[in-house]
Amino acid sequence: MSSRKTGAALIGIGFFLIVVALTLVGYNIWDDYRAQSAVDSVIEQLSPETPDDSAAIPDYLLDPTRDMPTEEIGGYRYIGKLSVPSLELELPVMETWDYERMKISPCRYSGTAYLNNLVICAHNYASHFGRLKNLSQGDTVIFTDIDGNLFTYEVSKIEILPGTALKEMQSGGWDLTLFTCTMSGQSRVTVRCKEAITAGNKQKRP
Repeated sequence: MSSRKTGAALIGIGFFLIVVALTLVGYNIWDDYRAQSAVDSVIEQLSPETPDDSAAIPDYLLDPTRDMPTEEIGGYRYIGKLSVPSLELELPVMETWDYERMKISPCRYSGTAYLNNLVICAHNYASHFGRLKNLSQGDTVIFTDIDGNLFTYEVSKIEILPGTALKEMQSGGWDLTLFTCTMSGQSRVTVRCKEAITAGNKQKRP
């Protein structure tokens, strides 16, 4: 092959790779926008109850093993919403997870807020958990269940776990764990939280 033909072939390959890269960037931008729209739509409809302050003891304290209440929106069931003030995030949380559900919102991976072992997973969309790595120790995370009970946590640790570390994701005695995949998809950004003991924390254990 002549040098001219070789050069033309390399230019063609380079142009093709640029088109592929731009297509992937465009798809990622569109997918993130779609995810943000889905989250906004659900948050507008999600309506946790206002707790009755006259009630001496919330139901979940009387029976911590009870199922978390859910609300159905658009054919999916949600257990509440997650707020991360430092990231300006307010996100619905689905009752259970699979890859299709995660395209809509964060999902419960395992556990329950009532037993202090809740694990929540989400895609690394900017509108979901893509900015978890920017959290700092001591940052506040709030989960509100469908009954309106507030569960306030503080970030204690941020770690990167291998994608195969499924048991480790649910171990360690953490009250709340949030995780998402890294850009490579080979590892998991994992945020470990402990229950915050504050005067206004309605879910403080007896």
